[in-house]
Formats: sequence, structure tokens, C-alpha cells
Amino acid sequence: MEEEVRSEKRRFETSESDGTPSNEAKKPNTTNTLPPTNTPSVEECTPPVEIADNENPALRRALESDDQLPHTGPEDPDRLPRGYEYCDHTADIQVHSWGSNLKEAFEECCVGMFGYMTDLRTVESKDTFSLEAEGQDLESLLFHFLDEWLYAFCVEPFFTPNEINILEFDDVNFKIKCEGYGEPFDLQKHPQGTEVKAITYSAMQIKKHDKGYDIYVIVDI
Repeated sequence: MEEEVRSEKRRFETSESDGTPSNEAKKPNTTNTLPPTNTPSVEECTPPVEIADNENPALRRALESDDQLPHTGPEDPDRLPRGYEYCDHTADIQVHSWGSNLKEAFEECCVGMFGYMTDLRTVESKDTFSLEAEGQDLESLLFHFLDEWLYAFCVEPFFTPNEINILEFDDVNFKIKCEGYGEPFDLQKHPQGTEVKAITYSAMQIKKHDKGYDIYVIVDI
């Protein structure tokens, strides 16, 4: 990874054409080995599976069923209180996350992004990585929150969390302070998943309902 470190100071730049960042930082050389071979078709998603209450919730959501089912909504009586799933979207992928509040939905969305880049079952919570993000509204806050975590993965120490904990969520001034628990990406230990090149604003949605929030974010792969 020595060659990858050379680009660690190069940040994501926003394209004037579509308002999405282009990832200028070097990333691990990932290949399309995850998710499973039977990738869901358009308008379908892969649901998380249920686990025992005492298991790490982030690891629970990394365990994915091979059965492809229509994407879940707040009206689904069998849906877990919080979680994420993936929905195909043309050449990109859509991360759909949900939670009982914005904090949970944001956390799940970020874990879902990392779950697409590697198998989170192989990531141990050895280290803690802290960062902050801010925006002008909820959508830009979500964008920068995910973008900061993607940058942390792309440069030293190539940090890969299997769980995100938002310590402070200011939805008035649109600021976040958070921690991630995981370890540096290691090609000898962590499977190469699908490279996420950038976060996009395309079709981004933050939906509030009587059970909490649903978030939809399309990432460039």
C-alpha cells in the first residue's frame, strides 16, 4: 500500500457538472467480489438477517441473505428497528438505511457503505477512529458525513469500521461528531469488495415517518 499513501493529502473534489465528488485519493485495489454473485435486480434489495440480541449489531447487518426480496419499508412488520440494505441503481448502488431517529439512520447508512467494500464479518473492533462533519442542511450533512468516512478508508490508516457511533448530532447547526470501531484495511485479512468511488447527491432522500427515518443514498462504484 506504499504507493497508495502518496495520495493521502489529496481530498475529494466536487464536479461542476453534477455536484458529486471525484475521489482523488488512492484506494485499495478492490475488485467486484462482494456482494454475493446473485446480485439483486433493479428495484430489489438484499435484506439483513436476524441474529441474537447479544451479537454486535454491525456484524448482524453484515450478514446478508442470498434470497433476493423487494426492498423493505417502514410498513414491513418484520423489519428490524434499524438496519440497511442494497438496491441496484443503473451502474451505481443505492444504500437504503433506516432507524428510529436520524442518528441511527445515519450510522446505518455509513456501515452499509463499508459493507459494500468489504465483508464486515472479518473486521475486528480493535481501534477507534474519530471524525467530524458539517453541512448546510441535512442532505449536505449526510453527504459530508459519508464523504469523510470514505476518505478515512482511502488514505492512511485505511480505516475500516464495522460500527459507527455518532456522539453528537446537531440537526440545527448541522454538525456531527462521531467514532468508528474497526481496524485498518488489510488485503491479507479483509476480502476485496466493490470500490466506492464517491458519494452522490443523486436521488438522495431522507424520509421521516411515524416509526423513524429512512435514508436513500446512491454511491458511485
